[in-house]
Amino acid sequence: MPVPDNAVSAQMVSLLRRLAPNEGYTQSALASVRFMRSNRPLGRTPVLYEPSIVIVCQGRKLGFLGQETYVYDAQHYLVLSVPLPFSTETQASEAEPMLAVSLRLDPTELTDLIVTIDQSGCHQEGAPLGIVSTPLEGDLADATLRLLRALTSPLDAQVLGPAIVREICYRVLVGERGAAMRAALAHQGRFGRVAKALQRIHTDFAQPLDVSLLADEAGMSVPAFHANFKAVTLTSPIQYIKSTRLHQARLMMIRDGLTAASASARVGYESPSQFSREFKRFFGRTPADDTRDMRASFALSPAAKIDDFAASH
Repeated sequence: MPVPDNAVSAQMVSLLRRLAPNEGYTQSALASVRFMRSNRPLGRTPVLYEPSIVIVCQGRKLGFLGQETYVYDAQHYLVLSVPLPFSTETQASEAEPMLAVSLRLDPTELTDLIVTIDQSGCHQEGAPLGIVSTPLEGDLADATLRLLRALTSPLDAQVLGPAIVREICYRVLVGERGAAMRAALAHQGRFGRVAKALQRIHTDFAQPLDVSLLADEAGMSVPAFHANFKAVTLTSPIQYIKSTRLHQARLMMIRDGLTAASASARVGYESPSQFSREFKRFFGRTPADDTRDMRASFALSPAAKIDDFAASH
C-alpha cells in the first residue's frame, strides 16, 4: 500500500489545528473520536490508554511498555486492543504542535467486522497483541483525512462519520498487524480471558479486587493467571490495579476538584497517606503539586468536563 503523500499530511494537520485549538483532549462531534494536542515537548509520563487507534498527524509520541518502545508519528499509528497503563514521551513545539486523532474501540461493535474479515480467507491468522505500532498506509491516511473533514460539520459528522470510522477500523484490521489486532479484539483464548479481567478491573477499581478471585473468574490457577496477565500487560495484576486506581484518582482531582483524601477513598484506598506516597512514587510529584500544575497548564477549572484528561499527557 502507498504511504500518505505530503498533500494529504498537510491537509490533516491544517484540519487538526482547527479541530483541536487547545492542548489536551478535545471531544469531536462523534462520541468515539477525540483530538489530541500538545504545544511543547513532554518527558516520560505515566498514562492509561483505553482500547483505541491513535493516528498522529504532526509531531511524535513514543510509548514505553516493558522493554519495548512504540513510535507513533506521521508515518506510524498506534493500536491498543486492551486498556494499558504505560508511559509516553511527546516531541512537539509551539511552531509544530503534536496533533493526533484518537478513535475509541469497542470490541463488541467490531465483532461482525472481524468475523467477516476472518471468514473471507484472504488474511492470515496472528497471535493476539495488546499494543502495536504500525506504518501508516495511504488508504488509512485518506480515510482519516475524510473523517477530519466530516468532523468540521455537525451534519457531516452525524451522517458520514460513523461509516468512515468503520472504514478506518477495517483498514487497521486488514493492515500489516491486523491479524494480531483481530485475534486480540475477538477476546478468544487466554488473551481473551485476561482482557475480560482487565475490563472487570476498570469497571470495579474502587471495589476490593482479589487476584485469586480474578483468576478463578478467568478459569485459571493463580500462577497461570499471573503468567498470562503479565504476557498481555507486561506487569503484575497487583501493579495493574494500583496503576488504574492512581490514574482514576488523578483524573478525579484534576477534573472534579476532589482532594487527595477524597479521591483516594473513591478509588479504594483506606489510607490517604499510603495513597500520597504511592502517587508521588508513580507520577513523580505529590497529588497537590500534580493537580495544581495540571490545572495551571491547561487552564482548567475544577468542574471542567474532560474525559480521561490525565491520560492526555
